[in-house]
Amino acid sequence: MNGAPDERLLMARVTWRIIPFLGLCFLAAFLDRVNVGFAALQMQTDLKFSDSVYSTGAGIFFLGYFLFEVPSNILLERVGARLWIARIMIVWGLISSSMMFARSPTTFYALRFALGAAEAGFFPGIILYLTYWYPNAHRSRTVALFMMAPALSGVIGAPLSGFLLDHHPANLTGWQWLFLIEGMPSILLGMVVLLYLPNGPKDVKWLQPSEKEWLSQRLTNERAEREKHHAMTVWQAMVHPRVLLLSLIYFLIVIGAYGFDLFMPKILAKAFPAVSKSQLGLLAAVPPLMAAFVMFFWGRRSDRLHERRWHVAWPAWAAAFGLVIGSLGVAPTVALAAAAIAVTGRWSCIPPFWGLPTAFLSGTAAAGGIALINAIGNLGGFVGPKLMGALKDWTGSYSLGLRVLAGCYVVGGLLALVLKSKATSAAKR
Repeated sequence: MNGAPDERLLMARVTWRIIPFLGLCFLAAFLDRVNVGFAALQMQTDLKFSDSVYSTGAGIFFLGYFLFEVPSNILLERVGARLWIARIMIVWGLISSSMMFARSPTTFYALRFALGAAEAGFFPGIILYLTYWYPNAHRSRTVALFMMAPALSGVIGAPLSGFLLDHHPANLTGWQWLFLIEGMPSILLGMVVLLYLPNGPKDVKWLQPSEKEWLSQRLTNERAEREKHHAMTVWQAMVHPRVLLLSLIYFLIVIGAYGFDLFMPKILAKAFPAVSKSQLGLLAAVPPLMAAFVMFFWGRRSDRLHERRWHVAWPAWAAAFGLVIGSLGVAPTVALAAAAIAVTGRWSCIPPFWGLPTAFLSGTAAAGGIALINAIGNLGGFVGPKLMGALKDWTGSYSLGLRVLAGCYVVGGLLALVLKSKATSAAKR
């Protein structure tokens, strides 16, 4: 196209305008999703919950998430990102703060299920939303940049959670105070979404007409190319063999991810028994801080080399290595280093992974297919913690559970390499 704008500068401007805000929203969401791991340090004792009860409640979030994921993402595509993401954030913030009222296993399970149902559609909705702005060549690095936010939620959330457990009003326990305070940012950000977030490039004034035209034409051409080779309805997308294989891969990755995420505070507390909750929060911030930087550069490398499968497999295997080392009863500093390797691998395989389905799905098929992959995958968020809790109650140790999680990462990495080369070539377009 004659007179085309500088692509690098244009995409940098788009990124600066939308990614920091979306990242802030995801940081709040992820904090509300996993802060139960820190709350459990006190809540289990106060409410007399076993590891099995805790792991069931921690994981049941993902059953609610699974049941409402696909319809939520389809509704986002129909009613617009701004309204739907705002709705999701405000409701989940209210439910997250309501976790302070948990008194029994039943209320704990019910609130965690409701939190998952409320959040359903947020992450796949953002992945879909990014396809409205970014051509294929920019997508993996953009997802990596966006996903630095949930990784960094541990850097911010772990010290904050530890501090709130140690410093709270006399009329509330530390874990109640934690839930109350950490749910509020999601409510406030949901209100800001209504005022700030554009539904797409055509809605903004900070792009010139020529830039809007160029970006729209580029995305339209890529969409037409995908539909030429992979035209399908939403239902065809949801039963497509490649979508189902991607769902299985993500399921295995998420088993390892949340199986460790939701038990990491307890595992580190066992490795460092003499530290306070505030000090434990600082230690728990080390693995996600390392992960945030590595995953960004790994996503850029995936885009630069136009390669996805090996960029999923290698970090998954690195996560498995970290979990196995951590299962061996090593010294506290080695346990922290192993956790850092596991968390870094866990996050670094995600951005290249989402470059695979967005390379061959578009429109409503993308909304349904991406939501299905994320919904089935996130069932691993129920299975992983449940496995860890059951195996801990059975063996009295986290070692076997960590090795089972490592096995899931190994198999997930191998299955990523099974994906047909046609999927990889599509990612290059």
